[in-house]
Parts: sequence; C-alpha cells; structure tokens
Amino acid sequence: MNTYMQKKETVERKWYVIDAKGESLGRVASKAAHLLRGKHKATYTPHIDCGDFVIIINAKSVNLTGNKLEEKMYYNHSMYPGGLRERTAKEMRENYSTEMVERAVKGMLPHNRLGRTMYKKLFVYEGETHPHAAQKPTAMGVK
Repeated sequence: MNTYMQKKETVERKWYVIDAKGESLGRVASKAAHLLRGKHKATYTPHIDCGDFVIIINAKSVNLTGNKLEEKMYYNHSMYPGGLRERTAKEMRENYSTEMVERAVKGMLPHNRLGRTMYKKLFVYEGETHPHAAQKPTAMGVK
C-alpha cells in the first residue's frame, strides 16, 4: 500500500472565518495555525502548503488569561544601539491588536520557507467587517 502524497497543483483551498470575540488568544492562534497548515484535511502532506485561507475578525476583543495583560511583554529591536522597544500585552491589545494575533499564529507555524508561505494566507482584522465576502468564507468555531 502506498502513502498518498499531495501535489501543490492539486490543492483545493477554502476560506474560513474565525471570530476571536471573547476567545483566548492561544486557542484562536492554534486553530488558525491548524487550518493554515492543512492538518484538518485527509490529504495533509507535511512538505506541501496544503492549508486554507484564514480570516480572523474581532482581534481587538481577544482574551488573555491570568496576569498576562500586565506581565506579558512584546519586544522589538531596531538594530540600533538602545533600540529595544518593550510593550505590554495590554498596550498591544489596545493599539496593535492585529499584530498581537498575527505574532501568536506565526509562532505556531514552521519557521522556514514553507511557514512563510502559509503565513501569507492569514488575514486579521480588528472589527467585525472584512473585505473577503466574495470568497464566501465558512464560519469556524474555536473549539
């Protein structure tokens, strides 16, 4: 018996919407990464980008458990001396909520060329609306 290996030309991609309102950041990110990788498909092939497109809405109202709002830090460095910038999760959620969700999902994808192409199929929006209605996305629950 042979193992089925999908070819990149035969991949069928769907669109999914995940509503992050009131959901935990980690659960939303892991569900999105699961869909982006294509692990929910029977034709999953590890070395092929066989995942689907994912739209995350309501990123502004995502939850963080415990004391993470005050204690979790996000770091950026400009590569200049003294260029380290630190932000708390509370600051990130208020001002840069899409970046916070994108970072969480990106950290759960492979850290190579394949992961970078998967990441390009992720779309995160702060509010309820998104411009991808023409693709007829399917609503997806987090659990």
